Formats: sequence, C-alpha cells, structure tokens
Amino acid sequence: MKPDRRPAADRTPEQPQAAGPVRTCVGCRRRVLQRGLLRLALQPDPLHPQTVRVVFSRTAAGRGAWLHPDPDCLELARRRRAIPRALRVPVTAVEIDFEELARRIANLPGEADATALGSGD
Repeated sequence: MKPDRRPAADRTPEQPQAAGPVRTCVGCRRRVLQRGLLRLALQPDPLHPQTVRVVFSRTAAGRGAWLHPDPDCLELARRRRAIPRALRVPVTAVEIDFEELARRIANLPGEADATALGSGD
C-alpha cells in the first residue's frame, strides 16, 4: 500500500488509508472509493456522435469520468461542464443527454453490476 503523501496537517484520524482505488467525483470534486461512484465513458457509435453513457464495468475501454449516483452531483457536473473536460474532449464534440443520465441515476439498483446501463439501447 502506498504511503499517504499529504502533509501530516492535512491527515485526520477520520480519514484512514483507503481500502481500494480512490477517484474524484466530477460533480462535487470529493475524493471517495471507486466503488461509491459511477463511471461515465465515451461509447463510440459509427452512426451517431460520441455519446456519454453510464458504464459499471471498471475495465471498459477509453477514458472515464467518475460521478456520485446523485442528481445534485450530475447537475454540478453539467453546470461546470466537467464531464467533457474529464474525458478530455471538446464540449462540442460530445453529446450528453443529461435528462437521460438523471433518469438512469434515479432508477439505479442498490448495487452496480458489471453491465453497461442501457446496454439494450
């Protein structure tokens, strides 16, 4: 396990060493364990512009952005234009259906499995 590289003044007893990968939510910018976040990834489609979809697989190809399964974090990410920035693509090059993402986040099961949400589209 890697040592905590933050200065001692920034570490508190309430922040123990993480038991797994830590990622940053693109909405609220809080760092949490990866298992508490959803992965947003570009899913290329030859018939449509690049679209952003929720992917539960941690090994899906391509660059990903991480987001809490919370409508407030999605709204913050939308206002800050954080998803295209995290994916390192121009805002105009990506089609993001925030209403669809919000609907899917609201209908999430308790635990994420290893399938893409909406893979039957």
